[in-house]
Amino acid sequence: MNSTDIADLKQKNKDRDQFEHPDFYLLDELLTEEHKLIRGSVRDWVKREISPIIEHFCQKAEFPKHIVKGLGDAGCFGPQIPSEYGGGGLDYISYGLAMQELERGDSGIRSTASVQGSLVMYPIFKFGSEEQKMKYLPKLASGEYLGCFGLTEPDHGSDPGGMITRFEDKGDHYLLNGAKMWISNAPFADVAVVWAKNEEGIVHGLIVERGMAGFTTPETHGKWSLRASATGELVFDNVKVPKENLMPGVKGLKGPLTCLNSARYGISWGAIGAAMDCYVSAVKYSKERIQFGKPIGGFQLQQKKLAEMLTEITKAQLLTWRLGVLMNENRATPAQISMAKRNNVEMALNIAREARQMHGGMGITGEYPMMRHMANLESVVTYEGTHDIHLLILGMEITGENAFV
Repeated sequence: MNSTDIADLKQKNKDRDQFEHPDFYLLDELLTEEHKLIRGSVRDWVKREISPIIEHFCQKAEFPKHIVKGLGDAGCFGPQIPSEYGGGGLDYISYGLAMQELERGDSGIRSTASVQGSLVMYPIFKFGSEEQKMKYLPKLASGEYLGCFGLTEPDHGSDPGGMITRFEDKGDHYLLNGAKMWISNAPFADVAVVWAKNEEGIVHGLIVERGMAGFTTPETHGKWSLRASATGELVFDNVKVPKENLMPGVKGLKGPLTCLNSARYGISWGAIGAAMDCYVSAVKYSKERIQFGKPIGGFQLQQKKLAEMLTEITKAQLLTWRLGVLMNENRATPAQISMAKRNNVEMALNIAREARQMHGGMGITGEYPMMRHMANLESVVTYEGTHDIHLLILGMEITGENAFV
């Protein structure tokens, strides 16, 4: 779509988003004024820039590339990264609230921001050299650059240690070969943080830039989920990577797994946004839809569904708020993050399905958000660690026994 068509679409649907978030346990009282200001700012941006257009782009299976700069302007790229590198310098609750608002708009939009902030900017900040930080982070924060994260391979998803992507030391450069799959942002990414093994089989992170000979990013088509998100592959065919592009601060799988913890934390908040959007739509519909002479919200089964939705959303809000406090204190464990990611995504999926049923046949149309959220969440429940993998992470924490091998 050109800019005129997008402007027309936004004007046509400018009043589509009337969202007001549920806060049954008065959790806003636990937030600072800055937290609420940040949440309100991102919410307003989503209402203005995402809600009016998202159904169109989802139906067309097209990534709205024009929003990338807007996400940067809204402070959604790396809000937890220090301000001297272009980030927001904010705490983890602020980061979570921003992801919640973005995913209320669409999981694919939140994925774009999560990848940029937690899987590209965060590893460069955490493990990169000062030169790498200054070169890449400000441009990623502003949206001038779009980034992606290369870990998953065609034959190695839940077992990243089996990766076969390799790089060799050729004296004045590294030679990178291999492929990565299911990579968000890949088709349009300017830089990729790629995890690969050296000759000794040790995992390292390399920053690969678009335009390097032999580096291609074919797009993945035919998705029924995250249709407004750009997904693709990273293919490396004898790519010459400058030695200064190797991130010096980490060796082994600790590097990518640390990044995934940051991303999973953001997902635990984001999933609540999707759930709230479905719940609010269901409440509104239950008051407007008349059957058997009264609103369907007056029937016991519908009230049961709404009561259960609100209960589960409230539990998830409490879980993520406490996790955010632990993240701010640098005390959150990977198992705690896994619990929140797994619980909240499952919660959101269940609410999307129940809300869809409450809308009857209308629930499958783009007039309402549930079917889109439901399809999107089928990806969210799989990526950044599948539902079952997070069970095993938590199980190992409980028992001390490794069930992965």
